[in-house]
Amino acid sequence: MGANTYPNQPILLVDDEEHALASFDIALKTHGINNTIRCPDGRRVLDIVADTEVEVILLDLIMPGISGQELLSQLNERHPEIPVIVVTGVNEVETAVDCMRRGAFDYLVKPVKTDQMLPSVTRALEIRQLRRENSLLADRFFTNDLSNPEAFTGIITEHPKMQTVFQYCEAVAEGRQPVLITGETGVGKEEIAKALHRLSKRRGRFVTVNVAGLDDQLFTDTLFGHAKGAFTGADQTRPGLVEKAKGGTLFLDEIGDLSPTSQVKLLRFLETREYYPLGSDQAKESDARVLVATHKDPEQLRAAGALRHDLYYRLRTHHVHLPPLRERTEDIPLLLDHFLGEAAKEFRKKKPVYHQEIIPLLKNYYFPGNIRELRAMVFDAMSGHRARLLRTETFIKAVQGKLGSPDQPRPSVPTYDTEWAQKLDRLPTLKVAAMTLVQEALRRSGNNQRVAASLLGITPQALNQRLKRQ
Repeated sequence: MGANTYPNQPILLVDDEEHALASFDIALKTHGINNTIRCPDGRRVLDIVADTEVEVILLDLIMPGISGQELLSQLNERHPEIPVIVVTGVNEVETAVDCMRRGAFDYLVKPVKTDQMLPSVTRALEIRQLRRENSLLADRFFTNDLSNPEAFTGIITEHPKMQTVFQYCEAVAEGRQPVLITGETGVGKEEIAKALHRLSKRRGRFVTVNVAGLDDQLFTDTLFGHAKGAFTGADQTRPGLVEKAKGGTLFLDEIGDLSPTSQVKLLRFLETREYYPLGSDQAKESDARVLVATHKDPEQLRAAGALRHDLYYRLRTHHVHLPPLRERTEDIPLLLDHFLGEAAKEFRKKKPVYHQEIIPLLKNYYFPGNIRELRAMVFDAMSGHRARLLRTETFIKAVQGKLGSPDQPRPSVPTYDTEWAQKLDRLPTLKVAAMTLVQEALRRSGNNQRVAASLLGITPQALNQRLKRQ
């Protein structure tokens, strides 16, 4: 874990031996933890914690004035949110059990090696951050207000599902753990990643890369860079995207297509925050926050063996799932208006008005490509637009033969379940069945005959004749 990945709150070091405090301090600073407080007197700990927000405490047991066990009990009672790591020369199972019972996060025996202490401190920092994020999430259950709505200005929505997503993003954005973003193609996963970056208040860049189709060498070279002479044509050292994302956010899209070998390298990077450029044996550190996205179901990938179990659980510490457009059809008028404005600006035309029948038409479309598909549809309509009123025919042509109920999601290639007919005690006549279908199509289309005709797969003239006969 790199220097800037740690929070601003200090780590409190409590030991009556100055050389022990100095060795702990040096070990932590060597690994990027620069904000520490040395406390040689255990009787001052409660006052320090009362006045200063402390992230983690390293606590000796045998000290004059107050025992470590007694102090541990008081800390657990008054400040249970602070992880306390006991670091002592007492190597007794009974003492270790007693400390854990009193609320210790971990128990380390002196002399403590850095490779023993640092993982314990890192885990404690992660737990502290998760507790903080869980507290924020709990607060979100009692309010619908966003603290930073400006971070989501690039996402056009008023749907409650999306508001819930935004609240979750605000709660986890400042953490250090990875965020897994899932959802179908075109739902806006990269926009959510950008919002998380803005909310994180990180000063570094937002760097994105699509890892689909990258073999292991290309993946390593793209992310970690290479040293001069690493391979044929590597005539100079080149930094990777991880280095470019220093102090910022690294967004890996389509993580579900990553090769098994590359998954191992990504997992090691996430756990140690270290990486090796191609052709180099010198490890580098990174403080970049990692966000990943996939349009595939990560649970199915894990079950099928396409995604390593350990990487899966490492990635889904925080999970943001974006609903498809067909589950938030209330946003379609907003999106349509927004994309019409974008398209009018690009084509240097006046923003047109549109017939209201377009709305029920689009709401009854499955949108396999989601928001990206709607945007493409609008831009295509605007490319040939000449009059003040936007032609509905362009949209009808785009969705022809692919319409259905927005309440009943179905695959992009329409299939129809016929089992309902087998459950009928008595079949209706063709006349009654046809009348029922016509009425349902009119209901779904908001009594718009042209849209209803598209739902039924007939011409508006044929529907009009049928209505007259009925």
